[in-house]
Amino acid sequence: MPGENLSRDEARERGRLLSVDAYDVQLDVRSAVASGADAETFRSRTTLRFSCAEPGASTFADLLAPSVTSVTLNGHELDPAAVFDGTRITLDGLAAENTLVVDARCAYSRTGEGLHRFVDPEDGEVYLYTQYEPADSRRVFANFEQPDLKAPFTFEVTAPEGWRVLSNGAQEGEAEGGRHRFATTQPISTYITAVVAGPYHYVSDSYRRTFEDGTELEIPLGALCRKGLARHFDADDIFTVTKQGLDFFHDHFDFPYPFGKYDQAFVPEYNLGAMENPGCVTFREEFIFRGKVTEASYENRANVILHEMAHMWFGDLVTMQWWDDLWLKESYADFMGAFALVGATRFTDGWITFANRRKSWAYRADQLPSTHPVTADIRDLEDAKLNFDGITYAKGAAVLKQLVAYVGQDAFLEGARRYFKRHAYGNTRLKDLLAVLEETSGRDLAAWSRAWLETAGVNSLTPQVTYDAQDRITELSILQEAAPSYPQLRPHRVAVGLYRRQTVFSEGGDPALVRYARAEVDVSGPRTAVPELAGLERPELVLVNDEDLTYAKVRFDEGSLATLRARLGELTDPMARAVCWAALWGMTRDGLMPARDYLDLVRRFAGRETDIGVLQSLHAQAQTALEQYSAPDRREQAARELAEGALRELRLADPGSGHQLAWARHFIALAGTPADLQLLTGLLDGTAKIDGLDVDQELRWTVLEPLAAHGIADESVIAAELARDNTASGRRHQVRCLAARPSAEVKEQAWARVVESDVLSNALVEATIAGFAQFGQRELLAPYLPRYFAAIERVWRERSIEIGMEVVRGLFPAWLVEQATLDAADGWLDGQAQAAPALRRLVLEKRDDLARARRAQACDEAAGPRP
Repeated sequence: MPGENLSRDEARERGRLLSVDAYDVQLDVRSAVASGADAETFRSRTTLRFSCAEPGASTFADLLAPSVTSVTLNGHELDPAAVFDGTRITLDGLAAENTLVVDARCAYSRTGEGLHRFVDPEDGEVYLYTQYEPADSRRVFANFEQPDLKAPFTFEVTAPEGWRVLSNGAQEGEAEGGRHRFATTQPISTYITAVVAGPYHYVSDSYRRTFEDGTELEIPLGALCRKGLARHFDADDIFTVTKQGLDFFHDHFDFPYPFGKYDQAFVPEYNLGAMENPGCVTFREEFIFRGKVTEASYENRANVILHEMAHMWFGDLVTMQWWDDLWLKESYADFMGAFALVGATRFTDGWITFANRRKSWAYRADQLPSTHPVTADIRDLEDAKLNFDGITYAKGAAVLKQLVAYVGQDAFLEGARRYFKRHAYGNTRLKDLLAVLEETSGRDLAAWSRAWLETAGVNSLTPQVTYDAQDRITELSILQEAAPSYPQLRPHRVAVGLYRRQTVFSEGGDPALVRYARAEVDVSGPRTAVPELAGLERPELVLVNDEDLTYAKVRFDEGSLATLRARLGELTDPMARAVCWAALWGMTRDGLMPARDYLDLVRRFAGRETDIGVLQSLHAQAQTALEQYSAPDRREQAARELAEGALRELRLADPGSGHQLAWARHFIALAGTPADLQLLTGLLDGTAKIDGLDVDQELRWTVLEPLAAHGIADESVIAAELARDNTASGRRHQVRCLAARPSAEVKEQAWARVVESDVLSNALVEATIAGFAQFGQRELLAPYLPRYFAAIERVWRERSIEIGMEVVRGLFPAWLVEQATLDAADGWLDGQAQAAPALRRLVLEKRDDLARARRAQACDEAAGPRP
């Protein structure tokens, strides 16, 4: 719609004109429990007080609503038909001080944007929650939807009697007649305001802290979920991590938590991992585990809790001026989440997970044609939506880790403390952060910023070693390269480790590959010598970026690569293994290592991986290598070998362990032979058992999907499973399994429900697409190649951006790694030059993934048979 996609220039001009004094927002959501058309909208009344620097000027307020009942500006009634166009309210002839009152009917959401309404199929209860970032609060109340126009908010929500209602501020007094009034917030941005309402199960606790000056702080804590999940809700563990995080951030930030209470709501059909609404953080309810999960899942949840908590300071207390500097909150929260995870909780190996999993997301994003600097050029809200990506989060966090190594941890944290005190409740840009870091470190960070924050792309670091006749190092250098399209060479603070076999045997009885020398060096330019390592005995492995200090693709000299091919499992240090696995995966993605070699390494050495998070990453990467990077004529054999290896490790794993569960899930995903599928059928009906493996309800659904995809489990079997688990989670699994069946009619139905109609909620769209897009059904899905490109522009135009992104990404014909798919993508890109830039970016990214897969397949085809 015209005006929906707010531009940076418009926001800058409005920010120049206006300052906002207060919002008073009244919502009446009693209609949520009605039926039919009555349950589609709710009343929203906003009183907005603001000043204008140029009396007589004009501007606009933002509102996405089906209808507006009345608009009053400074006591004058305006005609809604004349001033409201569906997205904006025109405000002419402003005074120095202004009061705007807007009464509207706003729409409940089924896409997770705005005020989402969910009906629990298990008990018919209705649950509401809001999600706004970057600009969906305008779906709930009239406002100035840009991050720099902060203001105090006062919310009042009228809800059905007996509902629990939460907002950013604490509730004031008891609810009367279903009316809940909340304390006025500190000045915050519109996108982090929040309302959660419904018959939620609620658990309370409190956090207490006495500071060195004797002042005391008490923060009421709350955790909530749907009633149907209450029996699975481990609130005690959530509160433990929450309190550890609050202690950690108070210790390091020297700025008490500024938003009163701290509620954490786990909500249904959530599009994100979580959102940092101050005082009322929202999470996807999948963080409440209905079945057994590995310790990596608990670590991931703890990391997300701490990430959102870090936002209370980085993002909520101090907020970026515009979305160009989104990294000022997301990169910092991503870094601080891992930093606090390691420093405050039981998950002391968090940096290993970061090195292997989080950074792989960044490396992928940074090699796409849409790559961008950490501090990006965000022209409008659609740009902003797409920049919540691996660069803004994980690359930015990795860059900050490098910055800590560059300026020192003490200087880095002191810079953060000054930043909070100097800019509390305000908005900042890149220069504001660099100023305090230069003060505390004494370093000129302008060049560092240009290299790391203001240019795109990832460098490669490769060791070059020469030896004398006695097999001692004469020279060890690090070669730095950059892609031709992004030729920037950067300063890197790296550790270089030398490894060799020890004569002492490790615990398992195998020789151990251990580090015997280490040096730190500042890499700059194309070649950097490491003189500290000259004269040492020949290593079997040279590991650049040991300890994962910098952000770069790691390469190996020939001798080191040969060592890894033969003895990767002998590396005893888990961080070193994680860095090596990540480097080998990068080589596979870049077409420098055949997929068959990577799969062979996983088969031979993944069973010796002690870190469960790394192991699960290896499983996911192996599946990608199999489906997309393997030569087509080898794929069937490779799949069989990988499944055989997974089943072997499953049977060898300690009964009941997380490793056993991880190998079980990996085997289930790979199962394809009649014997494999017979075992899955037996696990489902109880005729087959693996000692220690509990086939709980979540694992039953995991088993059922490949059985459905292979035509073994039909609609009646899936219906019977839903009868066992007739819950919201069960419905999502059912939809996915139904769409996975190998039938042209099934695929047509799934396509129609996602592409041709909007009957499904966001969660069911996601589930349907996941079931539809089966890599083992390439021939069945081939007809959808032209249909995809014929449909996407209409989908983007007619659906919300969240659903549009899900459809465009999820239904891209990645299952057809063929030239015809590349040609179709290129044809669409050439013929749709006027399509929305955000849509073109999504297609361009998927096209690039496909081209990468083609190159990797060519590498695999060119490789000879394994020795």
